[in-house]
Amino acid sequence: MAAASTLKNMALCLTAVCLICSAVVGGAYVVTKDPIAAAARAKTTASIAAVLPEFTGEPEQGSVTVDGVEYPYYKTDTGYAIISATSGFGGVLRLMVGIAGDGTVHNTTVLAHSETPGLGAKCTTDEHFMEQFRGFNPAAKTLSVKKDGGDLDAITASTITSRAYALAVANAVKVYNQLTGGQGNE
Repeated sequence: MAAASTLKNMALCLTAVCLICSAVVGGAYVVTKDPIAAAARAKTTASIAAVLPEFTGEPEQGSVTVDGVEYPYYKTDTGYAIISATSGFGGVLRLMVGIAGDGTVHNTTVLAHSETPGLGAKCTTDEHFMEQFRGFNPAAKTLSVKKDGGDLDAITASTITSRAYALAVANAVKVYNQLTGGQGNE
C-alpha cells in the first residue's frame, strides 16, 4: 500500500533525497580533492619549467602589488615566473612570463584565454608571434606592437590580442623590476 500523499510525507521524502544527494556530492568532493590539487600543482610546475631556464629546487611562491594590481610569482635560482593578466579581445588573457636573472624574457606561456578561435587564439599556436618574446630584452627594445611604435609583429587580424599579450609581458617586466630593484638576481 502506498503512503498517503500528505505535506508531512512529501517533506520527509524531500529531506531524505536532499540528505542522500548531499552525502554523494560531499563524498565525491572528498575523493577528488587531493587529485585535483595535485594536478593543479603539476600544471603550475610544468608552466614554470616551460618559461624559465632549468632550475633546481622548489620554486618559492609569492605575490606583489604593482600599480594597484596583485601579481603572483614564483622565484627560482634562474629567475622569476610571473603570472600576468590583461583584457584581450574576447576576455581575460592570462600568461605566465619567465624572466631570467639578467632581466630578459626567457619565454611565455598562455595559462587561459577566451580569444576568437582562428584569430586571437593564435597567440597560443603562432610560432612566429611567440618566438618574438623568447630572449626579449626590454632594456633594449620596446614591448609593444609595431603599429604602436614597438618592436613586435602583431598576429594578422588580431591586433587587440597582440597588444594585450605585449601588455601582459610588459606588466610582468614591471613586476620583475620591482622585485629585483631593476638589478636582476645574478
